[in-house]
Amino acid sequence: MGHIFAFVLLDIAVIIVVARLFGRIARYFRQPAVVGEIVAGIALGPSLLGLISVQIGDHMRPLNEHLFPVDVVPYLKILAQLGLVLFMFIVGLELDVALIRGRERRAGTISLASIVLPFALGAAATLILHPLHDEVDGKPVTLLALMLFMGVAMSITAFPVLARILAERKMNRTTVGVLALAAAAVDDILAWTLLAFVIAVVAGDSPWAVLRIVALSALFAAVMFGVVKPQLARLLDWYKRAGRVTPDMLAIILVGILLSALITERIGIHEIFGAFLFGAIMPRKGAQEFTREILDRLEQMSVLLLLPIFFVVAGFGVNLRAFKDPGLLWQLALILAAAIVGKFVGAFVGARMQRMPVQQSAAIAVLMNTRGLTELVILLVGKQLGVLDTAMFTMMVVMALVTTAITEPLLRIVYPDKAVQRDIDATTKAALGSEQTYRALVVVDGPPGVTTDRMLRLAAAAAAGREPREILLSRFLVTEDSDLPEIGAGALPDLAGMAEAVEALEAFADRTEITTVPIRVLCRFSSDPGGDLVRQIAASGAEVVLVSEDWVRRNPEGFERLDAVVVLIVPAELPDVWLAAGTEAALALSAGKVLVRDDGSSDGTRGVLVAARAAAYGRIPLSAIISGSDGKTRRKLNYSLEPLHTSGTAFEIDSVVPTGDSIGVVARIVDRTGGSGLNLRDEIAAIVDGLDAASGSR
Repeated sequence: MGHIFAFVLLDIAVIIVVARLFGRIARYFRQPAVVGEIVAGIALGPSLLGLISVQIGDHMRPLNEHLFPVDVVPYLKILAQLGLVLFMFIVGLELDVALIRGRERRAGTISLASIVLPFALGAAATLILHPLHDEVDGKPVTLLALMLFMGVAMSITAFPVLARILAERKMNRTTVGVLALAAAAVDDILAWTLLAFVIAVVAGDSPWAVLRIVALSALFAAVMFGVVKPQLARLLDWYKRAGRVTPDMLAIILVGILLSALITERIGIHEIFGAFLFGAIMPRKGAQEFTREILDRLEQMSVLLLLPIFFVVAGFGVNLRAFKDPGLLWQLALILAAAIVGKFVGAFVGARMQRMPVQQSAAIAVLMNTRGLTELVILLVGKQLGVLDTAMFTMMVVMALVTTAITEPLLRIVYPDKAVQRDIDATTKAALGSEQTYRALVVVDGPPGVTTDRMLRLAAAAAAGREPREILLSRFLVTEDSDLPEIGAGALPDLAGMAEAVEALEAFADRTEITTVPIRVLCRFSSDPGGDLVRQIAASGAEVVLVSEDWVRRNPEGFERLDAVVVLIVPAELPDVWLAAGTEAALALSAGKVLVRDDGSSDGTRGVLVAARAAAYGRIPLSAIISGSDGKTRRKLNYSLEPLHTSGTAFEIDSVVPTGDSIGVVARIVDRTGGSGLNLRDEIAAIVDGLDAASGSR
């Protein structure tokens, strides 16, 4: 026993190292890490190590048999099954039906078309392949069993891998990405349900046995959704009180996964379905951080340790040397044609039926061809049930690898980065409409709070007197590639967080009494908020942008690219407003003042006027930094502030302070009415009226 345990430890160490290495190589070639790890599993099996014969002691055997002795393999298989169970829980956890809401018809049509055609082609191919693969380990394989498994295997789309590709290409904020994700969610629900039925048919000895398995499976699902799901909602309350996922919470989740897997295994539909269903009933609403922490914890256990073992165990059943037989090459070509053509044509036709443009339909069709680890799960189930022989299993694994590997490069050809950005901008413009509207863009840094109120007041001041006018509340949800799980996609927490961010901003816009100016909400994922802000300004045509000081500190690079736009930077605590005008903005802070730099351009003049408007609105001093000599500086400032003088509000220059090549000017509002009759709203309206004339004459 000690000898076996030593080999298990050695094998696990080797598997982890090789899996990480191949995963990194795959990432280098812009492939999902799972592609490299599947290849690593195949390489450690008879396909590669089996080519190397080594003599150890009196035994001359292939290297894979020395490294993975027969008496050690059963222990590795147990660990592999545990890793598979945890992975299926992750799949269920990430598969949120909320993705489909509002897109039922379009996603359903695309998904159904992408299942029916490949299923039909897979079944048709089986009519040709079955006579060549009608026996496994001496036992006959019925045509119906092989046909059903081939059809399901051709129909599946790997939701986690697809979501990961979308996140890395920034396509999860495009119409194509959202619709592909929704269609893949429908696809997975239908395909896993179909697979459960196929297993019941294959495993059942008689029609009564099949009926028993189906009835017990339906009863189990009803209990999980009707009884267990409401109880799991208490975990979220517990998490909110604790502020983190505690060991006790994780223990409850793990026990639930294992017991659910056990029940479905005893029912007769395989343990993966219990784990998948337990993930599907986990809390969703308001649970994005809770879900993210669970994924982070399980990734350490599943991705690093258990799933690589699963890949190796699957690799034991793959023998690429079998392709020396020319007969297998044409069979592989037939399988690849049925899988790729069936999925692509089915999804493309489904998208076109929903009047999607040709390029977007093609992109969705390419994405739906992704199979990855999900396909490997189905194939291993088929092998365990004695439906797939070694040659058929090998060809189907190669098909899974090829269809997954070609997705990313094909997607870059069909739907390049320029098209992605074009569709993002088009979505923004379509949401805002084509009318010429004066827009103030408020960048919200988290849930709406006191700082948001202050920025909204300034935005209202900036938009005063303009018609039509509106305020845009924008939030960027930062995503980092390093935060994404390597096997799962991490899609659910991000998408749930996006939904909650939108709901929070819309609720804030509905209840605020700060302004009556129409408010719209814009939310998007971003790994480059500064760059995306520049693009959002261009797409929306915003003329004034308001951001918090903290946001600027985290994303300073974005402001170097701003042009012809006025930016108000609002600190969280001090009653100050920083203002940047044009690309030559200088940011400075002086307690209790509005600060602005006039660089001598028309944008600088606009900046001074908007700053003056903000200062008048808040009755606080204005500080301006204007290039030039003392006398010239005063003349420039007086010229820029002329609209204020004509509206009944005056700014008097208090002091002139040299600041290098520029002159610092501190001015203050003078209330000519003695403080008894000043109407700030009228004042601001008059300032706005003078804005175009002053800017145009500079």
